[in-house]
Amino acid sequence: MKIVIPGGTGQLGAVLNRAFSAAGHEVVVLTRTPRRPGEVRWDGARLGAWAAEVDGADVVINLAGRSVSCRYTPANLRAMMDSRVDSARVVGRAIAAADRPPALWLQMSTATYYAHRYDAPNDEATGERGGGEPGVPAYWGYSIAIAEAWEAELDRADTPATRKVALRTAMVMSPDRHGTFDVLSGLARFGLGGPVAGGAQYVSWIHDRDFVRALRFLIDRPDLSGPVNLAAPEPLPHAAFMRQLRAAWHVPVGLPATRWMAELGAFALRTDTELLLKSRRVVPGRLLGAGFSFDYPRWAPAAADLARRARAGHAGRLPLTAGR
Repeated sequence: MKIVIPGGTGQLGAVLNRAFSAAGHEVVVLTRTPRRPGEVRWDGARLGAWAAEVDGADVVINLAGRSVSCRYTPANLRAMMDSRVDSARVVGRAIAAADRPPALWLQMSTATYYAHRYDAPNDEATGERGGGEPGVPAYWGYSIAIAEAWEAELDRADTPATRKVALRTAMVMSPDRHGTFDVLSGLARFGLGGPVAGGAQYVSWIHDRDFVRALRFLIDRPDLSGPVNLAAPEPLPHAAFMRQLRAAWHVPVGLPATRWMAELGAFALRTDTELLLKSRRVVPGRLLGAGFSFDYPRWAPAAADLARRARAGHAGRLPLTAGR
């Protein structure tokens, strides 16, 4: 297959590029700053010569968008919105103009779409849309607006020959440097991996192997389209999540943090506390219903595998096999 990955130079793009390339597929990454073979320049907003890569491709996996690991200032929130909407729009235009459009467009979205809640899990059929929950900062609602606008651009694209899937993705855990697992592991290894603000908020996550396998599963299932949750089937409260992460690193204790301490830490790391404090209890209803089987449905074995690979000093080569 030929697979085109707009915005594929970040952590998730690296995970997918490794896996698909190792399986013998041709991978083309669209990026503003091409530096390696297989990378092609684009600006994420306008059609250009890069569109020729989409014409004749088998799959487009659009990961483009400003990182959410930043302070949620009005300017940064606007940049998150614009970069996601603009890139989805121009990918849709490239597919619509192609003489040989790809069979599948996998569009990154986010599990943040769902409501901050503790009482019940959010699947695609019964999950509650977020925004306006009592007791949470008002600006959290803007993250929901970003998710909705992102997916609306996918829905709006006039691409009748191309199946479209919105990937409502939880935190993807891989041992790559500077990824989510690496950052959280650093806190745990320095004794700072205790519960934040009581630790009752749910953490949704997915192991990088299952992330790759789920995408391969979606490629092979022409009956699946629309929103699909990419998350392990067993989200767990933050306190348990961090306890099991500490166990993977053989760290017996972790200092807890209050909400104001989390605010100070987020300010120092130039990120936002929504990433820590929002209860994302998301489950993969459609994947499970379609017969996908997770290699890592539970966090403790997943964390142990990721820590082992991180100690070995490499991200590891992930075998690319479809879900069973």
